[in-house]
Formats: sequence, structure tokens, C-alpha cells
Amino acid sequence: MPDADTHIEVRDLTLRYGSLLVQRDLNFTIRRGDVFVIMGGSGCGKSTLLKHMIGLEVPAEGEILIDGQDFFKARPREQKAMRRGWGISFQRGGLFSDLTLAENVAVPLHQYTDMPAGEMRDLIDFKLALVGLDGFGDYYPGEISGGMQKRAALARAIALDPELLFFDEPSAGLDPLSSQRLDELIVEIRDSMGGTVVIVTHELASIFSIATNAVFLDTGSKTQLDCGDPRHMLHHSDHELVRRFLSRGEYDSRDREGGS
Repeated sequence: MPDADTHIEVRDLTLRYGSLLVQRDLNFTIRRGDVFVIMGGSGCGKSTLLKHMIGLEVPAEGEILIDGQDFFKARPREQKAMRRGWGISFQRGGLFSDLTLAENVAVPLHQYTDMPAGEMRDLIDFKLALVGLDGFGDYYPGEISGGMQKRAALARAIALDPELLFFDEPSAGLDPLSSQRLDELIVEIRDSMGGTVVIVTHELASIFSIATNAVFLDTGSKTQLDCGDPRHMLHHSDHELVRRFLSRGEYDSRDREGGS
């Protein structure tokens, strides 16, 4: 039986595209309630790892266990049931440009439920209000700012009250203040839903303000160098590369307050 506190376990995972090795021998555990960050330099395979964790890519070797169940060994019906408990937001938000914000949020509701139209509209309005977009349901993505698009994508990701939230570079392209507000919103939603969050990011401000756990992927050795609390890794990692990554620019979390 899996540990009740373990939400995701990655065992001996190898990521490969044909003969191209992306990462190998990945082993880490994500606890229930974690804000878990996948970090590392450009091209190390952060987004590729996330795609494997949400079932878009099949591992070359190893296992990804969700609540003790190997997603890739599950039957299609079981996989669909597992996915129903996930919320996913990609780097650019992934909103459909020809759908209103309300229609975008409705996509997973149509896919996974038979909810009556009136009940669905009430739920959509509630989710948009939850991310600070009350009254914007009839707007199209092109009519709102980048930060608002990110929040609309978050509203869609939480439409089904997921236990797991996956984000690929949620703060990409945002100014520091908007990025900080989005980070705070992600944590608030994690707390209110009692779920677990997995985030791909290289933003130190986000890493130090919201991460409770992390894995560092290395481009050169094509494997993980460290995992754990990034605040501990900053000063105590056995790998200088990890310490340098986390200390670049002599980062101080107070810098966010000044918007620098």
C-alpha cells in the first residue's frame, strides 16, 4: 500500500525521443499538499517531464504512480477517471481564441460531466470570480491582458475541483507584480481545495515564495542532481550547479516587493 502522504511517485524514469536521451534515472516523491517545482536550466527537459507526468508522453523506462497506481498500466477507463481529478494549464494558457472565457472554462465540464446548462453557468461564473474575473465570461482571450489570460486558464484548470494541478511556466511573460499575484492565487486555490500542485518554472521569485518541494534536472548529465526543499538546496546542496542556479543574482525574496 502506498504511503497516505505520497501523491505522486516517480521511479527510475527515463525520458527519450527515439535515440535522443532527455533525462534518465529520475526518482522523487511528491507529497499530498506540496507545491512541487520542476526546475533546471534551459533545455534540460522540464516540460518534457511534465508531459510524461500528465500522460501526453510515454516513458522509455520507469513508472509514474498517482496514488500508488501506474497511470500507463491503467485501462483507458481508469486513465480517464484519473485525469478527471487533474487540472492542467500550459505555458501560454492554452485558451481557445475563438471561445469566450466562459466557454473555455466549460470545456472540461462538457468533457467529463452531464451537468445541466444552468448549473454549469453558475459554476463557471463562480470559478471566474474565484480568480478575479467576475463579469468577464463573455470576453474573448484576445480582449484581455496576458495576466488575465493566465487567470482564465487557471479558472478552467480548477473547473472540476481537481486534486492535482499541473502548470507549465505559469508566470512566463508576466510582469513581477502580476507574477506574484498569480503565485499567491495558485497557493490560495491549493489551500482551498486541499490539493497538490506541480509547476515547471525557472523563476526564482516563484520558487522561493511558493515551492515546498522540488527536483533539479541537469542538462549535462541528463539526470536529476538534487531534490527537496529549494531553500535547503540553496545553501546545502551537494552540487555547486544547483547552488549557483538558486543563488543567481544574489536573489532575496524581498526583491519581489520592490518589483525588481
